[in-house]
Amino acid sequence: MTNSSVSREPVKSPAKANANYLRSIVIIGALFFIFGFVTWLNSVLIPYLKIACELNNFESYLVAFAFYISYLVMAIPSAWVLKLTGFKKGMSVGLLIMAVGAATFIPAAMTRQYALFLLGLFIQGTGLAILQTASNPYITILGPLESAAKRISIMGICNKVAGALAPIILGAIVLQDADALSARVRSMDAVQKAAELNELAARVITPYLIMVGVLIVLAVMIYFSGLPEVDTDQEDETVAAANVRKTSVFQFPHLLLGVLTFFLYVGVEVMAGDTVISYANNYQQIPLTVAKFFTTYTLIAMIVGYIVGIICIPKYFTQDKALKVCAIIGVIFSLAAIFTSGFVSVLFISLLGLANSLMWPALWPLALADLGRFTKIGSSYIIMAISGGAIIPLLYGKLGDIINLQQAYWIMVPCYLFIWYYAVAGHKIRS
Repeated sequence: MTNSSVSREPVKSPAKANANYLRSIVIIGALFFIFGFVTWLNSVLIPYLKIACELNNFESYLVAFAFYISYLVMAIPSAWVLKLTGFKKGMSVGLLIMAVGAATFIPAAMTRQYALFLLGLFIQGTGLAILQTASNPYITILGPLESAAKRISIMGICNKVAGALAPIILGAIVLQDADALSARVRSMDAVQKAAELNELAARVITPYLIMVGVLIVLAVMIYFSGLPEVDTDQEDETVAAANVRKTSVFQFPHLLLGVLTFFLYVGVEVMAGDTVISYANNYQQIPLTVAKFFTTYTLIAMIVGYIVGIICIPKYFTQDKALKVCAIIGVIFSLAAIFTSGFVSVLFISLLGLANSLMWPALWPLALADLGRFTKIGSSYIIMAISGGAIIPLLYGKLGDIINLQQAYWIMVPCYLFIWYYAVAGHKIRS
């Protein structure tokens, strides 16, 4: 699919076209920053709520489940919203919904009700589902398809810089003296314990109030921005001819396999970022004051990978080649984490950020290739696959309770092997 496969507003000069292009990149980059900040807060919320709400491993990973399952539930409705609003207004709607989810944390913290925290996370995920459904295909088709992975890599850096900052900022607030507090409450009576845990729960109120304000301001800014609209329902002649007998998105096997690949990829990416703090603290006995930085290491590793992608794709290697290499690295690092111990084992989980870095930017253009007028609904199915971040970490938590948190990482190996298969052959299947 070439640039002619989408309809854009005409521009008067190359200089104006370039200015519009750069402005769009900056706006979408700001949105990806928000995605990253909100998403990677979960890595701190899991150990934080485990203490504050007195949870086991399985229960604590309901944090990831509630957040990511919203993508499965809301992806198709998100496509309907975008058909009504278009991309730009849809992004504003998504930001406002996220603000409602962040506001739900206030009564949740005041009552220390885990169900309310989960509801807030689900609402935030709902807003993100709309934002992701709009922004990912938007950045994919904003320029040439062969350089789509490069543009998405730039977005990934915005996302992961925010993700690297998020656990440090929130961790400094809510996990301060958490190790000592966790030890103290074991020897307290019920009244003292409730008072201590209530105080701990209240720590999230101020940061989430700030988040509500920021999200509302951004929603207004996006609504009144000059972000250009694109029409993915239009096809160029080549794509239209190829799709003339296509009546359903289910007639694109490379997309369907891509959806499954996304499901597995998001699952292992969320595991690398969201489980590493709990794994370091609960299994490898590394204090939370140290462990809270491991998610940041994961995101830094991803940023390194994105920089490599920006420099090298498509000049030195293709999107599918990047996906093959990343999948192989994922298998190697997963096995290394399982067969080592202590700081080294935890570090290999963090280094999975490098393996996961180019998967998102490579998978989008491979899965959306040649969809033409089916691009929006295809994008919705991919967004549904983000629910892998709900299911796979939850299975990991259950395995961690049954076996142990280290051996439970075996769940990642077949995931990376299937991603490798899609990079080698799956994305080429057209019938």
